[in-house]
Amino acid sequence: MTKEERHAGRLTAAARRAQLIEVGRAVFAKHGYEATTVEEIAERARISKPIVYEHFGGKEGLYAVIVDREVEHIVGRIVDAVIAGSPRERLEQAVLAFLSYAKDRPDGFAMLLRDAPLTKRRGEMPAVMHDLADRVGGVFTEQFRKAGYDAKTAPIYAHALVGMVAFVGQWWTESRKPPSPETVASHVAALAWMGLRHLPRRPTLLARKDRRP
Repeated sequence: MTKEERHAGRLTAAARRAQLIEVGRAVFAKHGYEATTVEEIAERARISKPIVYEHFGGKEGLYAVIVDREVEHIVGRIVDAVIAGSPRERLEQAVLAFLSYAKDRPDGFAMLLRDAPLTKRRGEMPAVMHDLADRVGGVFTEQFRKAGYDAKTAPIYAHALVGMVAFVGQWWTESRKPPSPETVASHVAALAWMGLRHLPRRPTLLARKDRRP
């Protein structure tokens, strides 16, 4: 029995799995999926490579588990944030919840922003976007219908809002002197709210003119 295997025996299966998830999150956040190796994950966890394969079947399996957990975590925060309050307050709380996630779990947020496996280029990073947008889209659809708007267009606004918050969050986490999350949330929510509050029932392009000479 190797030294690594003796060390592995000190943890229960659940504890080892949790440890590998924590280690994997940090490594994926630092290097991205393609540059991360099972060797480095095993070395950081002070175990042999077969133990990683035993728990997750390989690098992609570990990556998928971590992403799923991060998605559930951030969705849970946002859902909790929009339980109560006026429409604008719920919007502000949702933005703040997203930024708080980015601040509290920087490795998870960085991992979600980095490259996904080659076989899932439309997968992991868009997964969090689509999950959040679908949740927001459900709310938008109901509210659009009640207000007399075309409910079929709700996903457009949901994806636009979630995309805006995600990319602002990326800028914020990478800024050398970022403003407070409350300041950022107030500005993002103000921008989104002013657009939503004055949303025309049937928007049209203002520049739709015949440009023929």
